[in-house]
Amino acid sequence: MSSISTKPYLIRAIHEWCSDHGFTPYLVVSVRDKMQVPMEYVKNNEIVLNISYNATRNLSLSNDFVSFSARFNGVSRDIVIPVGAVVSIFSRENGEGMGFEYEAPPEAALLDDAPAASDHSADKPDDDDDHTPPEPPRPAGRSHLRVVK
Repeated sequence: MSSISTKPYLIRAIHEWCSDHGFTPYLVVSVRDKMQVPMEYVKNNEIVLNISYNATRNLSLSNDFVSFSARFNGVSRDIVIPVGAVVSIFSRENGEGMGFEYEAPPEAALLDDAPAASDHSADKPDDDDDHTPPEPPRPAGRSHLRVVK
């Protein structure tokens, strides 16, 4: 009997915790193979995405895929991410969250079973705030910089 992954449940729980407490949930995704993400924002094979309800449209946190549409530089883009590619979810404001191991999808299931992408550009007016790539969280504690005279 194969065990069912707890990862999608934990992602949904931390997303709900962030939303309930007014925090901004960010998702870190390991970009490998074919993935439906804006490649111009991928750095070191990772992309960090704001998945708050204010930044996304039609957000779906299913057991197999995270999907939504968001604006990048004013252009609506459909995002589809296999849950196995999610390496962490955290709050932008305090850095609290959870990290995960990358789980390679079965070869046949890369994006064959992904939800169909649809054009949601009419769902959001053009004057909405753009979905800009987030800054990585700042480490807590004292700064390691010294003043040199």
